[in-house]
Amino acid sequence: MDRPDLGELLARAARRVIDAERPLLEAHGVSMWAYVALSLLARGSTPTQLALAESMGYDKTRLIKILDGLEADGLVAREPDPSDRRARVVSLTAAGRAKHAAIQADIHAMEDEVLASLSATERATLYAVLPRLA
Repeated sequence: MDRPDLGELLARAARRVIDAERPLLEAHGVSMWAYVALSLLARGSTPTQLALAESMGYDKTRLIKILDGLEADGLVAREPDPSDRRARVVSLTAAGRAKHAAIQADIHAMEDEVLASLSATERATLYAVLPRLA
């Protein structure tokens, strides 16, 4: 018996979650990539713009526009890197932390709905193995 391809299953699952997440992000006035940047910054590091782009898997030149918008909204701050004047260090502001927490709460509630058909053990397994695959 053939089993479905992993890529197919992951693509369908990702599309379902992204489609459910998109209106939540829009309601908060941020794009998916802006939320990814906020999430990485919320984990506590203050990377350079280049390091942030690399950790996101995003083009560094396109990230500047996202950071410009986040900075204009008061959600991030960019300062010169003390060890390299050409680089800029990115950090969350207090408003950025609050905005990220509000978005994350809405996303976690949506994820609970999407995963409602899974048992607690299945959810725990999913969250345990996905980072290893990613």
